[in-house]
Amino acid sequence: MGSLSFSRAVQAVLLAVALLLPLAAGPYWIHVGAIAWYYAMLAASWALLAGFAGQFSFAHVAFAALGGYASALGVGLLGLPVGVSMLLAIVLAIVTGALIGALVLRLSGPYLALFTLAISEIFRLILVAEEDLTRGMLGLPVPGLFSGQSDVPYYYLGLGLVVMAMLAMNWLLSTRVGLFLRAIREDEGAARASGIDTTRYKILVFVVTAVIAAIAGIYYGHFIGILTPNIAILPEMGLVIAMAVIGGIESLPGAVIGAVVVFLLSESLRAYGEWRFVLMGLALILVQRFAQNGLYPMIEQWSRARAKPRAAATVEDRHAG
Repeated sequence: MGSLSFSRAVQAVLLAVALLLPLAAGPYWIHVGAIAWYYAMLAASWALLAGFAGQFSFAHVAFAALGGYASALGVGLLGLPVGVSMLLAIVLAIVTGALIGALVLRLSGPYLALFTLAISEIFRLILVAEEDLTRGMLGLPVPGLFSGQSDVPYYYLGLGLVVMAMLAMNWLLSTRVGLFLRAIREDEGAARASGIDTTRYKILVFVVTAVIAAIAGIYYGHFIGILTPNIAILPEMGLVIAMAVIGGIESLPGAVIGAVVVFLLSESLRAYGEWRFVLMGLALILVQRFAQNGLYPMIEQWSRARAKPRAAATVEDRHAG
C-alpha cells in the first residue's frame, strides 16, 4: 500500500469513528468533541500557514474572535438574519486578512511573529475596552443555531466544517499554489528569483487561513452562546500551536488529530488543575525531542516500515509457491 493510500485509509477510519462517536458517548463528551472541532480548524489552518508556507503568525485566534464577534454583533446590533450575519463576518475576515497580510507579510521570522502578536493583543484590548459594543469581560451573548438542548447537531456541524476546510486546504496544496508556498517556505529569496510573486502568495494563504479561523470562531460563538475577549488571549494561541506541533505541523490531518487528542486529554486531566498544562508542556517537549515532524507522520512512517517486510514476505511466498 502506498503512503498516500495508507494515509487516506487511516483518515477514513478516523472519520468513521468521529461520525459514530455520538452514538456511544454521553452528552458531556459530545460537548467536548464539538469544542474540539473548533480547535481542529484553528490548528489545521495554522499548520497550513506555518508548516507549508513558513509564516509564523500569532494572529490566528484574533481572526477567530473577529469572526465570532462580527457574527454576534450582526445579529444583536444590526438585527440581521443569522446566515447573513455569518456571511458578512466571513467577508470582513477576508478584507481584514488581506489588509493585515499586505501590511505584515513583507516581514519574516521573529519580526512577523512579533508584529502579529501585537495585532492580536491590540484587538483583544479593543474587545475589553469597548464595553458598550462588546460588553467587555461580561461576555457578548450569541444566538444559537439549533433549537433544543442537544449538542449533537453542533458536533456534526463542527465535523462537517473540519472536513470542508480540509478538502479546501488539500485542494489548494495540490495546485501550483501549493508548490509556490513550499518554495517560499524553503527559500523565499530563491523563490522570488525564480519569478514567484512571493508577497502575493503569502497574502493569499494568510487570507485563506484567516477565513478558516473566522469560520471556526463563528461556529464556536454560536455553539457556546457567549463570547469574551479570552478567546484571543496568548495562551489560546499557544494551545493551538502546541496542537499543530504535536500532531504534525507539516501534516494537515496530523494537526486535526493533534488538536482533538490534546483537547480531549486536557479535559480528561481537568481534575489535576494547573498540572494538566505541565503535562501538556512535557508532551510537547517529548514530541519535539523524539518526533520533530509530529506524532501522526511518525506513526505513518512506523506503520509503513512494518508493512514493507510483510509485503516482501508475501511476494517471496508467492514465488516459492
